[in-house]
Amino acid sequence: MNDTIRLVGVRARGNHGVFDHERADGQDFVVDVAVELDARAASGSDDLDATVHYGVLAEQVVAEVERDPVDLIETLAERIAAVVLTHRAALATEVTVHKPQAPITVPFTDVSITIRRTRGIDAPVEGAA
Repeated sequence: MNDTIRLVGVRARGNHGVFDHERADGQDFVVDVAVELDARAASGSDDLDATVHYGVLAEQVVAEVERDPVDLIETLAERIAAVVLTHRAALATEVTVHKPQAPITVPFTDVSITIRRTRGIDAPVEGAA
């Protein structure tokens, strides 16, 4: 059984979307990230290097939202998942990207995509030699 670190409601402004006004004006995105890991080594040693530093991860999530625009929130979610899996302790991740200001013509509260990714054999790992 894996343990989970969750970041919920990470907010950042990005210029993602298929419409010109989305690219020009930008909008707020909200990201939830769950990171599966085995926390026994970290809890046994009380060593930050044996887990995922959630403060660093939150900054990385914001950086991904703020960087070069993409058309789809699916693409943005993939980018964020790839960053999560660079952390040595991360075994899998679930990433939800919310786009609460999406250009939808009917009343709505939120639109989001949730993806789940696991570390593959060739996934890069932070600090790996």
